[in-house]
Amino acid sequence: MVTLDVRPQLLDALSALRDRVAAARFPLPLAGAPRARANRDELLAQLDDYLVPRLREPEAPLLVVIGGSTGAGKSTLVNSLVGRRVSEAGVLRPTTRTPVLVCHPEDHHWFSGMRVLPDLTRVWVPHQETGEDLLLPGENPARVLRVETADSVPRGLALLDAPDVDSLIADNRVLAAELICAADIWVMVTTAARYADAVPWHLLRTAKEYDAMLVTVLDRVPHQVASEVSRQYGALLTKAGLGHVPRFTVPELPESAWGGGLLPASAVAPLRSWLVHHVQDPAARQQALARTAYGVLDSLKSRMPELAGAAAAQYAASLRLTAAVDGAYDSEHTRVRGRLQAGAVLAGGALKRWRAFPLDCTAAELLDALVESLAALLLCAVTAADERVDDAWRREPAALAPGLTDRDPHLETPEHRIGMAVRRWRRELEEYAEEEIRDLDRNVAPDPEVVAALVATALLGGRRARSAGENLAERLGAHGALRLRDRGGRLLAEHLDRVMHTERERRLAPLDALDVHPEPQAELIAALSVLQKEK
Repeated sequence: MVTLDVRPQLLDALSALRDRVAAARFPLPLAGAPRARANRDELLAQLDDYLVPRLREPEAPLLVVIGGSTGAGKSTLVNSLVGRRVSEAGVLRPTTRTPVLVCHPEDHHWFSGMRVLPDLTRVWVPHQETGEDLLLPGENPARVLRVETADSVPRGLALLDAPDVDSLIADNRVLAAELICAADIWVMVTTAARYADAVPWHLLRTAKEYDAMLVTVLDRVPHQVASEVSRQYGALLTKAGLGHVPRFTVPELPESAWGGGLLPASAVAPLRSWLVHHVQDPAARQQALARTAYGVLDSLKSRMPELAGAAAAQYAASLRLTAAVDGAYDSEHTRVRGRLQAGAVLAGGALKRWRAFPLDCTAAELLDALVESLAALLLCAVTAADERVDDAWRREPAALAPGLTDRDPHLETPEHRIGMAVRRWRRELEEYAEEEIRDLDRNVAPDPEVVAALVATALLGGRRARSAGENLAERLGAHGALRLRDRGGRLLAEHLDRVMHTERERRLAPLDALDVHPEPQAELIAALSVLQKEK
């Protein structure tokens, strides 16, 4: 007889793997990202809601989840298995809103805490005769689990009536998937009219993929066509490799109608007997537990590498987006340095001011014009870099992630940031000029603003500003002029580098905020490797 392996080392490895799965993120809208996110969520649900708690407490009751599509008769089936109404089958779709778990009173403690389905709020308000589920104030019915007890349910068994897997309400569909992932035994309910629909077959194929303990119920079968429908359904199961799955047929009865009463005990007796046998027979119980648990464990061999591959694709896309930004800004940084050396700032209004200096233009006016021209040159470089980034990112599906291309109108504009940086450079240059003048051994010191205007012109004007350097040397001496130009040049280079770095980081900030790193790929594979060794 196969028994569950509940060694602490295996549980530790499984917990570590669970943490790696939870940490995996797939924020970039790549082709495989939605599937990766769905696989991660499903795997987390199976680990948190089923595998980890089952291995920690193998003696806990078997949880049988009754799942299926809209109108399949799940609630009526649960009520009939219990022998009284515990889950309401309504006339409106989706019929099952709040999931209901029913167990023996002595098993209540197993489900009153957060051992399984820890994300669902427990509600123990007595079920009302009105047929309405009573919720705590402010509770979302999609995130609530109502726990009922009934003496008619054998000890060691819990039945859970799940919402419709094809519900029109997205939260219900998500919850239905979570509940199925928490099951020791999956009971898939379909009807004579809908047994070939895609939804139940998706669930059946998923159960086969995980090698879960599976039971199918063909419900509401008219007696006139019972043998034919059963034969056709069996043929479909066999073709899908599920011919061995226990299959039960429930006839169409007056009680099967919407909002009807309980089915006769004889209608569900075979299914009830099968469930009771798997609860009370130790070998059958161990087989059910081990098969579903090891099925999930074995499925990790393919699911974890798939997640790791998706994580690697995310990081590769992130690198491409980053490289586009780095390339664009590096190119513009090089270009703007060349333009500064060529004296491109001393043009237009700045050149007119220089030619009018000092007779028809003050030093302050010349500095204003140079600062304005320098800011325009830097803004042009940043704008060109952003345009190149936009062009490259348009060819990358990953760039469609929210926030990567949107501009927040409330943030500072590049014009503002660059203007502030250039004015700061001017103030520091003026401070350098004042320091140089204080060190002069002269009775009449030159005007520091004039000195600042001359050194700024010499640094930004290229060959057109040769006379500015000569004029500066006359005022400060050759060594003082050279020293001030060297300090001013280093300051200019530092501010240029800072401006381009700041704007590059601004462009990369939304991408950095997505937190796409290379580690998840290796961590997922490493966690799987450790688990496989322990297993």
